[in-house]
Amino acid sequence: MSVFTQPIEWDQSLIQRYDLAGPRYTSYPTAPQFQETFSQASLFRAIVRSNLAQRPLSLYFHIPFCESLCYYCGCNKIVTNNKRRALPYIQRMIQELALYADMFTPNKQVQQLHWGGGTPTFISDDEMSLLMNASRRLFNFADDKTGEFSVEIHPGQVSINTMAHLRQLGFNRVSMGVQDFDARVQQAVNRYNTRAQIAALIQALHAQQYQSISMDLIYGLPLQNQHSLRETLQQVIDLEPDRLSLFNYAHMPHLFKSQRLIHAEDLPCPTEKLEMLHLAIDTLQQAGYVYIGMDHFAKPDDDLVKAQQQGKLQRNFQGYSTHGNCDLLALGVSSISMIDNVYVQNAKELNIYQQTMDKGLLPIAKGFTLNQEDLLRRFVINRLICYCELSFHELSRAFDINPQQHFRTELAQLQPMIEDGLLQIDNSGIKVLSKGRLLIRHICMVFDECLQQTDHAKTIRYSKII
Repeated sequence: MSVFTQPIEWDQSLIQRYDLAGPRYTSYPTAPQFQETFSQASLFRAIVRSNLAQRPLSLYFHIPFCESLCYYCGCNKIVTNNKRRALPYIQRMIQELALYADMFTPNKQVQQLHWGGGTPTFISDDEMSLLMNASRRLFNFADDKTGEFSVEIHPGQVSINTMAHLRQLGFNRVSMGVQDFDARVQQAVNRYNTRAQIAALIQALHAQQYQSISMDLIYGLPLQNQHSLRETLQQVIDLEPDRLSLFNYAHMPHLFKSQRLIHAEDLPCPTEKLEMLHLAIDTLQQAGYVYIGMDHFAKPDDDLVKAQQQGKLQRNFQGYSTHGNCDLLALGVSSISMIDNVYVQNAKELNIYQQTMDKGLLPIAKGFTLNQEDLLRRFVINRLICYCELSFHELSRAFDINPQQHFRTELAQLQPMIEDGLLQIDNSGIKVLSKGRLLIRHICMVFDECLQQTDHAKTIRYSKII
């Protein structure tokens, strides 16, 4: 039986012992390692290699505007009611996309598209058309059956007519932030959407022939408890989304100003949070959802499950994703691209981003070029976090190393986890067991060379892994 079809084995004492702070591994090396001294020539060479390899593209557009402030949010956002701010920004994103289009081969296919934010539906229908039509003009898009074209929405603020317009533009997937249905919790975080609103929206999305609907939930919010979360989960299950993301709320007001509006005394204690996570995982698995890993669930016939079964799953800046063969080109303020062996991050400040675009330059603020050792460790972490196993034979073939010799120190560090029943290691490789799946970030941290550097460990503050 696959570890992904088994119920999670919950060991409270082990979870509490291993529940340390650590990266979420949407990349390796992680974003704190990116350097301002990064040379754009490294990016240009990576694009050449991408063209030679004929890898398809995944496009991401960061639309940072929101009409209201959600107190828990840690995203790069701009809260405003001034709709006139959107068009100049979209025009500059199109300009940025055109600069990249000149570098990629004309037949480069876009297999994935994602609009995130912020709230992308902040922009008008005409602005949506402008951005999408420009994207199709500059790049070759896969068809509706094979391409995944998704948009994030606030279900309490979007109209059914807008969703119809997005479908006409080619979007076929929707990700909506539900977070929690409890009225007290919603008031505590200033995020409102009723079950009736979402039920009506989902009915319309099905009628508009969207292929997949995903919902985001958060556990650990203020005034949230097991009872309220159970009620939310049951309502969500009744709505039958194709995918679910269950995120841990990390209270880090020193990093995110909006979180200072949350009363710390209203937050559930760590033990209560763990109990809520246990409840959520059990409830969703009993409802038939497959636990992909970390924070993602999907119906058994969903493409995310199929990608995991077929070896095509990847972990990137949007979380778990299909089309692991794609390079990621990200546009807009603060967005991060992942092309061949480089990461590049755009300027985080809107004014700096727009001023750089006005000079006709790429708005890159930081970047990182992976060396062979980085690529090896990225491969290891991706395999573990996506498939809960690592084949030594595959590793040897791909990187021409003796894995057991190369990682002898790391394998020794895993020994206590073997004794605790989190994983198994033999001559064929590493297998994470059911008891270890919740602690996969901790397992991956053993292979994170950056974390072994004392200065790095002291200066970077991560959230708890659970």
